[in-house]
Amino acid sequence: MTISVLLADDQALVRMAFRALLDTMPGITVVGEAADGDQAVDLTRKTCPDVVLMDIRMPGTDGIEATRRIASETASRVLLLTTFDLDDYAFGGLRAGACGFLLKDAVPATLGEAIRAVACGDAVLTPRITRGLVDRFARIAPWPRDEHAGTRFAQLTPREQEVFRLIAAGLSNAEIAERLFLTEATVKTHITRILAKLQLRDRVQAVIFAYEHQLRGRAG
Repeated sequence: MTISVLLADDQALVRMAFRALLDTMPGITVVGEAADGDQAVDLTRKTCPDVVLMDIRMPGTDGIEATRRIASETASRVLLLTTFDLDDYAFGGLRAGACGFLLKDAVPATLGEAIRAVACGDAVLTPRITRGLVDRFARIAPWPRDEHAGTRFAQLTPREQEVFRLIAAGLSNAEIAERLFLTEATVKTHITRILAKLQLRDRVQAVIFAYEHQLRGRAG
């Protein structure tokens, strides 16, 4: 399967560099480039890419607002690009519906893996980033507390609660499978059921839900 990617960055040289890099990766094709958030939203509607590689800080409509519109209006998944791993702007991006974020100085292999993970429905949140970013996110921009969160969490089976806490710790499906001696397919099934029971869109929301309601697990 070929993964289609839309690049959104206000710097032409940055877009050129990412395109050149992605063009060398098998199974990934760039279907368009946008210089600001409005263009990113418009091109996403027209080209329906699997993944939008979105710079957060752009003039006019920034990456956060563009992400919010893309997440609410299309099936494309957004992977944010940022300069610092604890960039305050990343908090708003996750809230807006992004599937994770990647540092601009990430090595090529990491970029390719992140795009493939997001295209497959996974999230790009490592344990280090999860602990640092979401802890800080919960302090400065908390969501309204859900009084029914505990009830919904109690509906999870013991195994689902165990999987949920590992998601909250930032582990990938493969890492959860290894930790619990399960297949990745079984982990994916558990996650699908967990998200449905907790009424959450994806694992990024699951991570934030866990931090907001003190349901965190540990990666180590």
